[in-house]
Amino acid sequence: MHTPAELTDLFRAHGRKVTPQRQGIFRALQGHEGHPSAEMVHEVVRAEMETISLKTVYQTLNDLSDLGEIAALDLGTGTVRFDPNVETPHHHLVCRSCGAVRDVFVDLSDLELPAAHAHGYDVGSAEVVFRGRCGECRRAGPEPAGAGTRTTSTGQH
Repeated sequence: MHTPAELTDLFRAHGRKVTPQRQGIFRALQGHEGHPSAEMVHEVVRAEMETISLKTVYQTLNDLSDLGEIAALDLGTGTVRFDPNVETPHHHLVCRSCGAVRDVFVDLSDLELPAAHAHGYDVGSAEVVFRGRCGECRRAGPEPAGAGTRTTSTGQH
């Protein structure tokens, strides 16, 4: 992901306003590897800027997604997550207990959808989402009965 200064320049180059709130959001995203939700980013920026609205955070994250700087992901965690790593192809590992998301760099280039199952689609990419329980949740105790059995669909990026 670009630096806050580069994102500021990018917004200006695309005719978007650069406000102190947006710059705070850019700073909150820098170096973030946890695929934050808008609410998570809002919480971080509010520590610096109490009056920032959640709407401003959502709008800025959606603008960044429109510009290709982050990817908006629906990984079945109950909220859209934003992935700042758009440069390197990867998949995701999702904790089914706490919703933590991590990048997984594994070569699945041989993965192919058989033509008989493609329903006429010209498939150009695939995303694999691995689900399990993170170490912290496993240390917290056994998984509740029936947990982790739900299925969700994911979007591509």
